[in-house]
Amino acid sequence: MRVGAIDCGTNSIRLLIADVALDGTLTDVVREMKVVRLGEGVDATGQFSQAALDRTFAVAREYAHLLEEHGVTAVRFAATSASRDASNREVFISGIQQILGVTPEVITGVEEANLSFAGAVSSVGNTEENTVVIDLGGGSTEFVMGNDNGVQQAISLNIGCVRLTERHSVDAPLTKAQERLILADVDTALDEVAENLNLAEVQRIVGVAGTVTTVMAQTLGLTSYDSDAINGSERSIDEVMQGAQELASMTRNQRMATGFMHEGRVDVIGTGATIWSRIVDRLRAESSHDITSVIASEHDILDGLALSLTR
Repeated sequence: MRVGAIDCGTNSIRLLIADVALDGTLTDVVREMKVVRLGEGVDATGQFSQAALDRTFAVAREYAHLLEEHGVTAVRFAATSASRDASNREVFISGIQQILGVTPEVITGVEEANLSFAGAVSSVGNTEENTVVIDLGGGSTEFVMGNDNGVQQAISLNIGCVRLTERHSVDAPLTKAQERLILADVDTALDEVAENLNLAEVQRIVGVAGTVTTVMAQTLGLTSYDSDAINGSERSIDEVMQGAQELASMTRNQRMATGFMHEGRVDVIGTGATIWSRIVDRLRAESSHDITSVIASEHDILDGLALSLTR
């Protein structure tokens, strides 16, 4: 069975075309990502701008051609944080329907968390250890805890690299004043996480999405983006925090010169890296287990969406 999954977030729109085996294993046929910044300005205005919609629809037309070219039999399109917040989301939904012939699902934060968990553990394995999967996106961040018995707890919060970059007019490099504002927002969100998830029981941390994988690329010392090297990679929390600090302190030109930085992430990685650093440090402190490392997964909500089409 050949399926298609599209994830339209605040910063990027991504496509996965995959073949699904009888045992549920996914084999990639096409995996694409384009930065369209659909959620640009949504935190301030509460609605999508026409320019952001035009960028998104243009990429949707490209994806429509790919879906037809590769003979996809079933498609699921998920819209996440920005689409939950935008008052004019019906314009977005009707536009996507016309282009792709499918209705975008404006999924809840909790459903997004569950799909991200399924996708992440399909790549790095699901064990009896209590694993928290964190999907750090442009507009929101999902936290979901589970193990091989299934998902136990999940929460979605409105902290993301685009949202907080716009809210605090973040520069490159990040200033100390901007860092304090970002961390204040993150700490408030993490207090809410602690009220809803039993963080003392966390034994393993898995991070997904562009901010996490970009920080891991820096931590690994990559000179070009290598998804195979990043997927399943594990580094100490201290190393990840150091890599995050290095990215936050870079100028725009220095970020582009890394070789692995997508140009659409240059302006928001300082914020994203700061958020990620604070999250992993807080989880280490809250857990009653000796957590010393973080795992990055290249597989996330896209894979969860594809897998859901086979059930």
